[in-house]
Amino acid sequence: MGHILGYLCSSTSWGGLEMNQLKNAGWMLERGHKVFLLCKKDSPIEKAAKEASIPILTIEIHKKYYDFSAGKKLASIIDSNQISHLIVRDTRDMSVAVIAKRKAKSTLHLSYFMEMQLGVKKTNLLHTIRFSYFDVWSCPLNWLQQQVLTMTKMKPSKVHVIPSGLDLKQFELEVTKSEARKELNLQEDVIIIGLIGRFDPHKGQVLLLEAMKLAEAKQFVCCFLGEPTKEAGSEYVDLMHKTIEENQLSERVFIRPFRKDIATFFKAIDAFVMASKAETFGMVTIEAMACGVPVIASNAGGSPEILDFGKYGMLFEPLNPESLARKIDMFCEEPNAFSPHALQQEAKKYTHEGVCTEVEKLLKLKK
Repeated sequence: MGHILGYLCSSTSWGGLEMNQLKNAGWMLERGHKVFLLCKKDSPIEKAAKEASIPILTIEIHKKYYDFSAGKKLASIIDSNQISHLIVRDTRDMSVAVIAKRKAKSTLHLSYFMEMQLGVKKTNLLHTIRFSYFDVWSCPLNWLQQQVLTMTKMKPSKVHVIPSGLDLKQFELEVTKSEARKELNLQEDVIIIGLIGRFDPHKGQVLLLEAMKLAEAKQFVCCFLGEPTKEAGSEYVDLMHKTIEENQLSERVFIRPFRKDIATFFKAIDAFVMASKAETFGMVTIEAMACGVPVIASNAGGSPEILDFGKYGMLFEPLNPESLARKIDMFCEEPNAFSPHALQQEAKKYTHEGVCTEVEKLLKLKK
């Protein structure tokens, strides 16, 4: 019997973690592996899996810790579908996955692919016992591997680094900067600095507006691509508009609704700002680089490592508009300092084909 992969995701949210679990399941399915997505009925990930024709196994709601009944039911699903490898990305699924591994009749290979950094040390006995049941703990960046090695008691031999994957084909648009700007109704003869993401304090649109006000350079404009966070109200969007009006920036700030073909957005801008306090990985940074666009990012989280500590972009002090303004000024003085070709070459290390090959090696999978 060949290997059968089970991608467990009990979440009813729809964000980067859920999208990554779904994408990886789909990629492995395309590569000839037998795959199941284990998820809750009527969840966003179930809907997306159906659209992507990924086989689904429905699981019940479970508690974060010590839900032995749910773990036993999950073990039954694993046994009846002959799943050999269970892959978890959400910390809320770790406990039930361990219980299922203990209850399963056949040997189950259990992997955790890290999406979020560790907030506190997890070296107590209960965490140590739970983590010991994982055969693999995969981290997307080196700094996260070091965090795991210092903040848990995981065996170093089980902790590996495999980056999050990205399908680079979606960024191979034969569109010029001029055409992209016409598509977004943007000016052609100015430096455009962009920020993509939901309109939310964590994404830092207001921080960029404050930096815009403080920057000595005035020959640039900003373009925001996104929409308000659902059910969050209009408070932050109102603050964005208030900041624009109070600082007389209305002729230099352009807000565009979110669009699926984000490559057009990246093709239209000259630099991308990652303004959030600290992104664990920052997939959007890779997306910008894949389009040959330099990134100005917070000097925290995964951004410094992705940008090779300034080789492939600029780093500013997190949440500091003055620091961001200085970096914008530096960029405007030399907007061609970063080679688009070099940025695109660096982004290739995150291509999903290479990532899937590394996963197959790590999990010892045979097609």
